[in-house]
Amino acid sequence: MKIKYPFNTKSNYKSYVFQKTKNIALFLRNFYNNMVIIVEKCGIFNNIIKGKSVYSMVGTKVVIVDDSSFSVAFMKSILQENGFEVVGSAGTLEEVKEVVKETKPSLVTMDMTLPGTDGFECIRAVHEIDESIKVIVVSSMMDDEIVKEAKDHNVSAYVQKPVDADELITAVNRVMASEELYELLQKEYFSVFKEALLDGLNRMTKTLLTYKDEYSDKKEYQSEGMTIIIGIIGKFSGRMLFDLSKESANKMAAAMIRKEPADQDEMIAALGEFANIVSGNACSILNRKNKAFGLRVAPPTILHGDSVLISAPSFPTTTAIADTVFGELLLNVGFQRGDEKWM
Repeated sequence: MKIKYPFNTKSNYKSYVFQKTKNIALFLRNFYNNMVIIVEKCGIFNNIIKGKSVYSMVGTKVVIVDDSSFSVAFMKSILQENGFEVVGSAGTLEEVKEVVKETKPSLVTMDMTLPGTDGFECIRAVHEIDESIKVIVVSSMMDDEIVKEAKDHNVSAYVQKPVDADELITAVNRVMASEELYELLQKEYFSVFKEALLDGLNRMTKTLLTYKDEYSDKKEYQSEGMTIIIGIIGKFSGRMLFDLSKESANKMAAAMIRKEPADQDEMIAALGEFANIVSGNACSILNRKNKAFGLRVAPPTILHGDSVLISAPSFPTTTAIADTVFGELLLNVGFQRGDEKWM
């Protein structure tokens, strides 16, 4: 059976296909040009073309610390061209304190040589006001000793003068993207862990729980008798902790294994596996929200005794108290900012 084409010759058919292809290409080109106009008006075209983070367009507030008016003007121009909001500058320790308190920046660029002080004293002053402020050193001085001290002062990046615009913006974008990711984790993690605990308890014991209290602090506290700690590693490290009485632990283990634990080791093994499942599921959910988290769990550490004191971590954590049919269960989770490997 021959297929009949609505064309007199193959030449006519080829012309038809060519014209249709040309029309499609013209349509796509016009569509692209219109989209470029829209994107340019939104102020992000240059960053997309240059492969830079669109994060810079949200108006991140920056303070420049440098006693050279030329350096301040030069860096201000670079930062503003890339969408950052330069909210102030300072050239002395007192000016640093004043402008940081007044403007509340997210980022400070810091020269190392300043009249009557040095960059490290100013960095300490900045972090005394707000430890979450990111600091990037921009200085002509750069040797092994000063770089080590900069890391000890929680400096996020180091750019050597003379300043290269691309190098500065790359450093700023990387630092602020990491901070944005941490803030996302802070907003998401605790509700995810609470849901993972509720779901895990229901699946493994066929019971429910009710959260009755939630708070954040950095205090050490006395264990009720048994504490299970799961270390978490990835882009940001942290921990998940369960604490409950030995009686509650024994009842919960019995419900999980469908019999009374043969001994304390069997009870501990059951609770360790439970904590591992809850933390692993929570980390998997967070990783699906953003692959950059890359969270993984370490094997559980279990502490038990009549006078176990749980020390407070160096980073903020959130605690929830859950009522279960087995008794109260404390859930504590927290993450710390990553140690930026900038050299």
